[in-house]
Amino acid sequence: QVQVVESGGGLVQPGGSLRLSCAASGNIFSIGFMGWYRQAPGKERELVAAIGRDSTANYLDSVKGRFTISRDNAKKTVYLQMNSLKPEDTAVYYCNAAGRTTMVPYKSFDAWGQGTLVTVSS
Repeated sequence: QVQVVESGGGLVQPGGSLRLSCAASGNIFSIGFMGWYRQAPGKERELVAAIGRDSTANYLDSVKGRFTISRDNAKKTVYLQMNSLKPEDTAVYYCNAAGRTTMVPYKSFDAWGQGTLVTVSS
């Protein structure tokens, strides 16, 4: 079984910064995809940023230049540095990790965190 746990959400003023962290644990053999999604009230969940094992990253257009995703493979952790935050960034942010477990024959997993609330408001 694989778990992912997010941390780092909170209330911040417009123009401020926050750093989200997400740690994966359990019977993990390898992690490929790691990503951050968000869901604002009344809206669909959307992919904000994703990063591969080789640290190749992709971003939602509206966060390019403001958000940076990174990962530490040894710690099985992904980060999302959010700068120049805007009220429209307010949402619950979810971490997602996918890979393979140590269970032979290396069964795949796709794990989601419980979400962390980011509120951007003055």
